[in-house]
Amino acid sequence: MLDHSIMLPSKPRVVSEDATKGVYEIDNLYPGYGHTLGNSLRRIILSSLPGAALTSISIDGISHEFSTIEGVKEDVIMIILALKKVRFKVSSDEPQQVTLKVKGPKVVTAGDIVCPGQVEVINTDEYITEITGKGKELSITMNIETGLGFVQKDMHQKSKTDIGTIALDALFSPIRRVAYEVENMRVGDKTNHNRLRMIIETDGSVDPREALKRSIEIMITQLKAIFDFKFDDEAKPALKEESADASVEESEGEKDSGEDMSDILKTRIDTLELSTRTLNALNSANIRTVGGIARKKKEDLLELEGIGEKGIQEIRRMLSNFGITLK
Repeated sequence: MLDHSIMLPSKPRVVSEDATKGVYEIDNLYPGYGHTLGNSLRRIILSSLPGAALTSISIDGISHEFSTIEGVKEDVIMIILALKKVRFKVSSDEPQQVTLKVKGPKVVTAGDIVCPGQVEVINTDEYITEITGKGKELSITMNIETGLGFVQKDMHQKSKTDIGTIALDALFSPIRRVAYEVENMRVGDKTNHNRLRMIIETDGSVDPREALKRSIEIMITQLKAIFDFKFDDEAKPALKEESADASVEESEGEKDSGEDMSDILKTRIDTLELSTRTLNALNSANIRTVGGIARKKKEDLLELEGIGEKGIQEIRRMLSNFGITLK
């Protein structure tokens, strides 16, 4: 007897791993599942892992980003671009503030940023600028927030910023690069099963293994949320579908009797008093319930082979018994 069950894959295996890059393999995937899982995990890793980024800065003596600073080699725009490359690890969901205050002459790096206990600079060697003027001081206050993906500055500006505060586009994702490869492998007598290889590079604020683990958890949570179908007692799908296209008019007598329109629309036409000719014509068009007839217009029914004006009158009489008018 043929086995129709789908084999479960192996747990992820570490091929290579360090603080910022990891390569992992998943074996024994059903044919085609390598691309299904690989693409899904890649998209989740890129879009749905939280990280920290600068959202605004203020520089003493500077009112806008199109400025230069006396005694500083780079202009403000270049300093902002350099600060965006600095990656932070934040252990709190609350916005944090860090400062950079140095005197020249000095080459300024990310390691000069003073952080509170909840914030850590990952790439401390990142170059920011150079103070060339003797005794010149550079003072920058930076606001850090946590979030997902890429957010433009006008999206995370909650209110009008103060004069001198420069809002920034924020790249929150801790992922630098993620790719996947799929190759065939032998499982028993079959050679078309898949091996999935995930290559993940991070900024160091999260390790690659944790990134893969979180993405799998997110996928499982999303699939669990849609595992079952939800039925609304006030608008069940069967009734909603049939009544949406039908012009149904309830007579006063029908309202008084309290009949359930849902049950009426589900009534099979072969239980009603229709002529054999009309019944056969409706069955040939896959119309088997009162609701199916109610959705049709007169012109639609006349196009059916075996339905003429006499059949239309017969259908109208039948529908009127339920308080339904043929469109």
